[in-house]
Amino acid sequence: MYKVYRTETFDRRFRKLSNEEQKQIELIEQQLKINPFVGKPLGYKFFREKKIKGKRLYYLVYENIVLVLLVGLSDKKDQQATINLIKNRIPEYYDAVKKAIKED
Repeated sequence: MYKVYRTETFDRRFRKLSNEEQKQIELIEQQLKINPFVGKPLGYKFFREKKIKGKRLYYLVYENIVLVLLVGLSDKKDQQATINLIKNRIPEYYDAVKKAIKED
């Protein structure tokens, strides 16, 4: 079973969502623990997207350490900008994941 973590940026965005949207994301988190490859791949096997009622949830799958990192949320209009930003930060996210694992 995979562990699911959130970035601070993701968490800030998550807290601004409606209760219904938060519950939907929490259900997806449970699903990702069992099968992290349910979403659509975005150029890499490990970078994926899952649609939630007009929004997109972005996450990275680290198979080598059995971990999923939730990294972003966007509307359709901000989709490409968000994807580009995440792609540019992939090395930073990996460093954050390694740090989080050490703290566990």
